[in-house]
Amino acid sequence: MTTLDTTTRAPVRQRLSQPVLFVIDDDAGVVHALRDDLSRRFGEDFRVIGHFSAAAGLATLRELADEHELVALLIVDHRMSEMPGVDFLARAHEMHPLAKRVLLVERDYSVRSPVVQAMTLGQADYHLTKPWMLEQDLYREISEFLAEWAKDQEAGFDLFHVIGRLQDRSSHELREMLTRINVPFNFQSVASEQGLHLLENKGLDASRLPVMIRHDGYTMVEPTAAQIIEAIGGSIHSDVDECDVVVIGAGPAGLTAAVYAASEGLKTVVLEETVSGGQAGSSPMIRNYPGFPHGISGHELTRRACEQAWMFGAHLVFSQPAVGLECRGDERVVHLADGHQIVAKAVIVATGIAWRRLGVPRLEALVGSGVFYGAAGSETQAMEGRDVFVVGAGNSAGQTTLHLARHAGNVTILVRGDSLTRSMSDYLIREIGATSNITVRLHTEVTDGHGADHLESLTLHDRLHDRTEQVLAAALFVLIGGEPHTLWMPEAIQLERGYVLTGRDVVRDGAHLSRWPLDRPPLPLETSIPGVFAVGDARYSSIKRVASAVGDGATAVREAHEYLAPEHVERANGAEPRT
Repeated sequence: MTTLDTTTRAPVRQRLSQPVLFVIDDDAGVVHALRDDLSRRFGEDFRVIGHFSAAAGLATLRELADEHELVALLIVDHRMSEMPGVDFLARAHEMHPLAKRVLLVERDYSVRSPVVQAMTLGQADYHLTKPWMLEQDLYREISEFLAEWAKDQEAGFDLFHVIGRLQDRSSHELREMLTRINVPFNFQSVASEQGLHLLENKGLDASRLPVMIRHDGYTMVEPTAAQIIEAIGGSIHSDVDECDVVVIGAGPAGLTAAVYAASEGLKTVVLEETVSGGQAGSSPMIRNYPGFPHGISGHELTRRACEQAWMFGAHLVFSQPAVGLECRGDERVVHLADGHQIVAKAVIVATGIAWRRLGVPRLEALVGSGVFYGAAGSETQAMEGRDVFVVGAGNSAGQTTLHLARHAGNVTILVRGDSLTRSMSDYLIREIGATSNITVRLHTEVTDGHGADHLESLTLHDRLHDRTEQVLAAALFVLIGGEPHTLWMPEAIQLERGYVLTGRDVVRDGAHLSRWPLDRPPLPLETSIPGVFAVGDARYSSIKRVASAVGDGATAVREAHEYLAPEHVERANGAEPRT
């Protein structure tokens, strides 16, 4: 194939194996400048093609698609999508659906800027402003866009080979865990030639699955979560017996508490029942978290926080749930599942919530085999071109629906109520409404599931018209709120419907076991046990948003300082504020 770069009329036949960075703007000067800047930095790994004619640009993209050439970025001036009869970016993306869409716009930070609507409606992934001030800033942004594109290509080094049965619950749980902790792996079905070959090389058969083979040959059969964490260098046992603060839970609230506590010199231990991230860690894209205008995946956000806490010196212990908490004078003693205990001066409870179950027996039997609680990021690629359903009406359900729509043939979101507006953010509702392969069904609930070893269909009940129907379904993703992880807590902790009471909600003259023991009132995030704080989703009346959980985590550390050394806090009130 020989295509022409219309900015130079030079052939671009060379290096056909390289992915393409495609640039189009009706201003030839912008195309020349952007093409030259991108070529200097990325020219060794990518072909940079520039156009300033919509017709010629579409022709080149069609030729690239016909030749199965990869296009990594579509950098399109917003005016190209405003021309009569030509929505250039939409047509280009139809030809190259794996390319990241970058809208090129003038500097305009008003709500009239075309990028506002494009991002809200899911018509673009990123934006660049022109003129760009420094090449370094341009390179940083383009590098971030390309990093996200590369993740979708499923290429690169695999730390583990995983062999299992695709529809087995154990295989699903293993893949989901590796996805959550951002470990690169390659999954092979035991029915495949490659899967059988890997097993035979280790002298194994298909009687015990799944099997994990690390890059250095280390092999695990039916691995537990603890074994996997140890295999990637994580800790599952605490090497600390005494500390200043124990943080229980490694979601956004707990990790933020760990970052602030460790950075301020407190000896900090973080205990997590599974792996870091909490519910937020399964969110495929969070667009309303401050500081990330193009959005960030939940697992990437929490991975960074986890790394940050570790670099400040926090002791991170995974696959190690807390099973008890007691007071010994001024000490707070946390009991672990392995029989170990940690003595702390203060405790921050950030155990979050677990997804609420549907309670339909045949669906519960198919969990991991077409039925998934949460976003199940490891299953996204398997939904290619298929009909899938999402149950839920909150932000998590909306984010999951939009993420699935990038791969599935059709996505239907099932809502018991009469509207999404009471429980889902407006930007998600608008993007769902603008996505052609998403259907919203109100007044609808799932009453049954069908399939021998994998979900094949669902029974849906229309509550408004009292009608029942059976529909084909490749998968069902359930995101209907959660139940707090608080059953392990002592009776001295006051709960309301399972959520931890804090601050002014604490009953100060209640029963003996939970009566507030001090003359002063509890601090805003303090529980009915002095020195024990609750943050995030497990806290009663908390705002179920990631940023709110982060605020809780930071505030709890401040209150822990006040509890441990009130006179120090009084002096600090006259000093410069902490960052």
